[in-house]
Amino acid sequence: MQIRKILSLVGPNVWANYPVLEAWVDLGALDTQPSNTLPGFVDRLTAWLPSMIEHRCSEGARGGFFMRLRDGTWLGHVLEHVTLELQTLAHLPVGYGRTRETSERGVYRVVVECLDPGFGEDCLRTGRDLVLAAIDDRPFDVQGNLRRLRELADKLCLGPSTQAIVTAAKARGIPHVRISHGNLVQLGYGKAQHRIWAAETAKTCALAESIAQDKELTRQLLYSVGVPMPEGRAAQNREDAWVAAQELGLPVVVKPQDANHGRGVSIRLEDREAVEAAFDIASREGSGVVVERFISGAQYRVLVVGAEAVAASGGEAEQVVADGIHTVEDLVALANLDPRRGEDSAMPLTPLVLDEISLELLRRQGLDKTSVPATGRTVIIHHNGDLTVDETERMHPDIAASCVVAAQTVGLDVAGIDIIADDIGRPLEAQNGAIIEVNASPGLVMHLKPLVGKPRPVGEAIVNHLFPAGESGRVPLVAVSGTNGKSLVATLVASMLAAASRTVGEASSRGLRIGQRVLTGKDCTDAASARRVLVNPFVDAMVIETNAYKVVQEGLAFDRCVVAVVTNLGPDEHMNHLDEKERVLVAKAVRAPVDVVLPEGCAVLNADNPEVAAMAVKCRGRILYFSRDGQSPLVREHLDQGGQAVFMADGAIVASQIGKNMPMFQDDRSSSATPALMERLLAAVGAGVALGLTPHSIREGIETALAAATASGPTI
Repeated sequence: MQIRKILSLVGPNVWANYPVLEAWVDLGALDTQPSNTLPGFVDRLTAWLPSMIEHRCSEGARGGFFMRLRDGTWLGHVLEHVTLELQTLAHLPVGYGRTRETSERGVYRVVVECLDPGFGEDCLRTGRDLVLAAIDDRPFDVQGNLRRLRELADKLCLGPSTQAIVTAAKARGIPHVRISHGNLVQLGYGKAQHRIWAAETAKTCALAESIAQDKELTRQLLYSVGVPMPEGRAAQNREDAWVAAQELGLPVVVKPQDANHGRGVSIRLEDREAVEAAFDIASREGSGVVVERFISGAQYRVLVVGAEAVAASGGEAEQVVADGIHTVEDLVALANLDPRRGEDSAMPLTPLVLDEISLELLRRQGLDKTSVPATGRTVIIHHNGDLTVDETERMHPDIAASCVVAAQTVGLDVAGIDIIADDIGRPLEAQNGAIIEVNASPGLVMHLKPLVGKPRPVGEAIVNHLFPAGESGRVPLVAVSGTNGKSLVATLVASMLAAASRTVGEASSRGLRIGQRVLTGKDCTDAASARRVLVNPFVDAMVIETNAYKVVQEGLAFDRCVVAVVTNLGPDEHMNHLDEKERVLVAKAVRAPVDVVLPEGCAVLNADNPEVAAMAVKCRGRILYFSRDGQSPLVREHLDQGGQAVFMADGAIVASQIGKNMPMFQDDRSSSATPALMERLLAAVGAGVALGLTPHSIREGIETALAAATASGPTI
């Protein structure tokens, strides 16, 4: 079994309307051996991946794939399901897959949904190794490979906070583009975009982040607006830290002035030795040291988004309970065996660590890491622990309001507010509680996966903050597809939009243009060029010409379009070398933009080309037909049903709906144009009508584009 090549289809494609991997898999001699002919294969495979019982397969029922295995199915199909399951177990659930024969015997296209191409490819290759091991009755370390794949997913795939926001955006129909291999993601296209990096947004002020990082400055600002904060001050040296502790009254907290994630924070210090040791630890973590009055109580984290406190979590100190047998160090190691603990950011619990702070804390408990505490004794490892209990519904309105004030005073649009209080259900002032820290770019996992209580829709809150009701994150996007004439149609549509005072991004075979700027004059009908238009923050309209052969190889760069124009579909010299299966894929690629028209959008289809007209059934939006003959049966039927059409009448191109004809364009060229040019003009006018452009913008745009084309050479 050899994997000959792997195609990463980055967007909607000939298989699905989302990214997939397409692998060409050569089964070799295994092509004659379905699963039920391989001794022990099915038993080994189902024992290694028992969770595949959830795969319904073509049977449409739980256990459907296992039924296919025992009845006999080809190994390309098996590889498809194994790859999907490895992705699901190692990262997030994926479910779409297809396996299809090519024209070459024994070679199959194995198609699987994937969230990241690098991760998906590794899962595919691991799946191949697993299948071959099951065939040959060789050992295979399933759990070890899953651990490796989880580590890879943590490196390559979106983190849980970013993924939650992206998922919420997709649920609202807001598109996204991953900008980097990290967690920088663009939500929306063109001028309508906002960028996020985990829970940090494009609205997050860099100045506010700097303020939040400075704990002493934050304390002073919050104190000035009346937010409950512990008293404290900066300490210059070890001796000054002890002086400050005496001024404030023991016990105290010593922490770095500008560190984060609780690094270097020592809590409940009650003697000079502890304070001075804590100063040394804190000074190594930050540029300065702050001493604060200690406030007793439980710790809480409140997530503020915009002007609302949307979630709250609580937790306990990191601790272990002694059994009278194991040392403290052993107890920590045993606690870290909990599968819920890990360095992965998706894990709800972090590993316990015996660092300088915990060793000092053990000393104050009369212990060290080699001590064996008495049975039942609780040993504190860190006072700050994981926040695992959802407290959103118990949060008092006064606390929520104070947290919003704190975030807005610092200037953060998304903030994690740390609180110490006996009970989050009571006002802070009533229990001597306080806000102790304001954090930029807070983690969301505690709210997404609490161990106690229900998850909170924090991703949705951030998306709704960036895109208020009614905003889609989209600008008009016109996709132009077909066998011939696409380039001129794209040029005409871009010119019409420019005449309507739009800043147009155009990616076509004539190059890449942003407004009046020409970025390149090379052929730009590929996904990479389209992506450059999508991420440009200046464009408020887009025209993207697609190339069917590149769509087969790459997929579409965009997820949806407002208007899809299909000029024609017919004989093409480039298709002469293709077999029937490949011709079908090319035809699907021509249709691909129609498949992803928004419900409020429109497909502009050539009524004179039966193959194109038949694409109407695949469109979720409305249909506008264009034709040289306004009396064609298809056009008349469509108009009788209340549809729109564009056609020639009395020497002019007119738009017709509900029995009314409106002239859209007429000059000497429209009455004497060649059939090919007329087809392109009709398609372009149809796109303009679908976009709601005025007749003036349509006429001006066409005249400008044709004049430029005439000046530079032949129009077609």
